[in-house]
Amino acid sequence: MATIARDCVIDFLRQHCTVIGVLIGAALVSFSLGPYSNFDTEVEFAAASSVVTQGLPFSSPGNLVNQPPLGFYLNAFFLRTFGLSYATGVAAVTLWGVGCVFLVYQVGRTFYNSRTGLVAAGVFALMPWEAVLARSFLIDVPCIFFSLLSLLVGVWAVRKASLKLTLVSGILFGFAFLTKFFAIFTLIPLALILVRYPPKNLKLLAAQVGIFALPVLSMYYLWYEGISRLGFFSFFGHNDFSSFTQGAAPSSHFLLRFFADNPGTLLLLAAAISILLVTWTRKDFKAPFFDLVCLVTIVGTAGVNMFLVLSLGLLVPYVDPVKYDYQALPAFCLLAASLLEKARLLRPLQEENSKRSKLPFLASVVGVILLSASIAASGITLAGLVSKDTVLFKVEGDIAFSFQNVGLVPDLSLQYALLTIGFFTVVVSMVFALRQKPSSKL
Repeated sequence: MATIARDCVIDFLRQHCTVIGVLIGAALVSFSLGPYSNFDTEVEFAAASSVVTQGLPFSSPGNLVNQPPLGFYLNAFFLRTFGLSYATGVAAVTLWGVGCVFLVYQVGRTFYNSRTGLVAAGVFALMPWEAVLARSFLIDVPCIFFSLLSLLVGVWAVRKASLKLTLVSGILFGFAFLTKFFAIFTLIPLALILVRYPPKNLKLLAAQVGIFALPVLSMYYLWYEGISRLGFFSFFGHNDFSSFTQGAAPSSHFLLRFFADNPGTLLLLAAAISILLVTWTRKDFKAPFFDLVCLVTIVGTAGVNMFLVLSLGLLVPYVDPVKYDYQALPAFCLLAASLLEKARLLRPLQEENSKRSKLPFLASVVGVILLSASIAASGITLAGLVSKDTVLFKVEGDIAFSFQNVGLVPDLSLQYALLTIGFFTVVVSMVFALRQKPSSKL
């Protein structure tokens, strides 16, 4: 029995060593930074602490936090189990972040194949945007965890026309939405996939939509009408909708400026080339539709943010795209990572004599170079963050969203060692993944 168990473990590690490597590397990178704090994290930690001490998420005495509750209850479980401290709370969020890395891999594997999913997960894990949020006590990270999980199960449900999986996906979406309302952006890829793989008849379509919607509506009603009594329409009274850009003058391209830094110009260019290559890969690669899913998710998420700022004049979405557009970050990583498969498929074409046949392959090579440079740039940025006491996510001009590093110590040698080992563990795992035969679940 011992020999059989050992062989099973060895076989498991052999098959999944690259995924395990990325997850371990992601954890090491995350724990080398922060923890970080700002006003938002203090409010949310107070709410989670209140769940531990009073059973309800009060942001201040007698005032329920103006956010969905589930994230505070989930993080309160860690605080109750391992100690009521900010470091414990941030460690819990970091674990949610590592889970998100795994889910980006699974979504990429389902959309494209295992190699693309692994590279996307690695790029996501090394993004300073992701790394800082994963070391801050914010409910955004568990929200995107459940969002990705709901999307993953939702794709399986649509492809298999399974009402049971639809119910599971709906429950997970309810968890995401009751963690933070930004989960609403998960409906963009789910709707596109449902249109692409429609049920056989309208009756099944109505059943899937109804079964999916029932859990989130029930959870929402239970909390806002039954428990908190804040009211079913309290969503529209959120604090983010009461502050306006009266003294600021947002430019029409403020979000593009933010994206130029986060996820970065290099990754943006790689993702743009990936989209352009769709016309040359549509016959040989199943990517075009899922490229469209990623693109529409990015445009839809960013479009809502821009509408809130430019049309409604709201201040918080202008100052805080780091959270408002966080749901689009996996889509950026998936688009850029798909370049590697496009380059592989286009390589035979470059043997032809025509310039038209060589151009797509050369473009894919440029895209891969940009992706590689983006990963290197992320490593350099992460190394700079280790010793910074303030991290700024700049929007434009003097507008930025800031975090304070509350974990700085005089000797940072351990943090640099963790970052270095973690970074190269992720990179080496990605390289080895490219040598493996790709697999897909879809």
